[in-house]
Amino acid sequence: MTSDGKSYPKGSNLAAFVKEKRREQGWTQVQLADYAGVGLRFVRELEQGKSSLRLDKVNEVLDLFSACMGPVPIDRSIYADG
Repeated sequence: MTSDGKSYPKGSNLAAFVKEKRREQGWTQVQLADYAGVGLRFVRELEQGKSSLRLDKVNEVLDLFSACMGPVPIDRSIYADG
């Protein structure tokens, strides 16, 4: 579950987040690309869940939604035995 209280399918969190936020704004993919200063192809690949994308461009898109990608601590205690 994300901080906005929504649950996205594993592996598609970023793609689903961007697509949903874009739709909430009423923007087309073309508009999102223009506002973020990235190409339309990049937006399409991002929303389709492409596994390798430039982080700087991802953050340019996410900035429009007051979000960003970066290091997140992992709670490894859930993997510990005992």
